[in-house]
Amino acid sequence: MKDIVGNKVVLIGAGDVGVAFSYALVNQGICDHLAIIDIDEKKLEGNVMDLNHGVVWAPSRTKVTKGSYEDCADAAMVVICAGAAQKPGETRLQLVDKNMKIMKTIVDNVMAQGFDGIFLIASNPVDILTYAVWRYSGLDWHRVIGSGTVLDSARFRYMLGERYEVAPTSIHAYIIGEHGDTELPVLSSATVAGVSMRKQLEKTPGLEEELEKIFEETRDAAYKIIDAKGSTSYGIGMGLARITRAVLQNQDVALPVSALLQGEYGQEDIYIGTPAIINRRGIRRVVELELSDHEKERFTHSCDVLRSIQKEFFLDS
Repeated sequence: MKDIVGNKVVLIGAGDVGVAFSYALVNQGICDHLAIIDIDEKKLEGNVMDLNHGVVWAPSRTKVTKGSYEDCADAAMVVICAGAAQKPGETRLQLVDKNMKIMKTIVDNVMAQGFDGIFLIASNPVDILTYAVWRYSGLDWHRVIGSGTVLDSARFRYMLGERYEVAPTSIHAYIIGEHGDTELPVLSSATVAGVSMRKQLEKTPGLEEELEKIFEETRDAAYKIIDAKGSTSYGIGMGLARITRAVLQNQDVALPVSALLQGEYGQEDIYIGTPAIINRRGIRRVVELELSDHEKERFTHSCDVLRSIQKEFFLDS
């Protein structure tokens, strides 16, 4: 990987998620140049103009332009939000056939420009599609990141914060596994304002059932939001911006993303949600959480579900 000067981001796909991500980037002053690619060019022109009109209030002067694949040649990151949208009642895994073909075309076009930066994927099913981008691109695994469970973990921390009347920033709890129906909370290593959740579970009758209900609300939140407004956008847009900031600012911060497992949790050759250390070169390393026996069983099941889909498209996986 060559050293890329500047913090240029190319966004592919300016739907609800892409626009929310763009707004977060500009509003937080995360990148120097944001180039946006989308098939709806008229709407894209309007979004680019609208975003530029807000730059005066942003913390730094982000250049926002209507992009093309040529912009990928000197980009630090390419963020993919393109793909068929999840419909009400449709699972993320049902999207895989439609979006796999879209992803192949996108990656071929990006790599044809000599792209040598970091891929960040948000299109669903994100774990399968992140694996696909890694295989299609030929890049080292640490340079291909999926949004994973960054949004799920944020939702969980928010809901726990409401339960304990504590700011979510004072709660450390991860959702891991598939970004979807088989994900799971890691309560055994969670803390609330520094207090171990494991100890709370041991001494508080009924707490485990209550927290499982909170997790189920977390897991199913996307379906409620999609039913109400057609898509989820703000939460994932801000989550993508957080990952982008971790990369561009070389932060070495732990975030729950979709990363390639190479023996961690006893799993290999699969992208799935797990904490990982993120910096300028992508994923520095995967963080393997210490799981309880029950959590291990649930995580293994999540891996098995993803792998069964993955094998339909990559027979050698």
